[in-house]
Amino acid sequence: MMTCYLRLKKVVLKMNEDKKLVEMTEHELREVIAHYRERARKAETMGVINEYEVYQRKALIAESYLVDPTTVKVGQVYRLVGVEAHYFKVERIKGIFAWGFRLQGTTSEEGIPLALLQLK
Repeated sequence: MMTCYLRLKKVVLKMNEDKKLVEMTEHELREVIAHYRERARKAETMGVINEYEVYQRKALIAESYLVDPTTVKVGQVYRLVGVEAHYFKVERIKGIFAWGFRLQGTTSEEGIPLALLQLK
């Protein structure tokens, strides 16, 4: 039974690799996110930090497709997830990225994935 499940899991992941993230359902996105998080965890335990960072970013991008862009308001200031006391003012939204400026940070505009904005 477990072998069958693992084969099915591999088939699902292979199928998802051929699809773009934007084309995936919420369930498929959650599977991909879990897969990336697992790969990141394995890379971290093996001490391969650059691979860990790549999979963390891939998971973050996939998570951004789960965020409804209409919930992000232009002109609003949002706290950044995982960063204490850092805030971001959204100037515009393009796809899954919010473009704007970090408060008390650099003066250059930057784009960050929607999943980094603390919406609640």
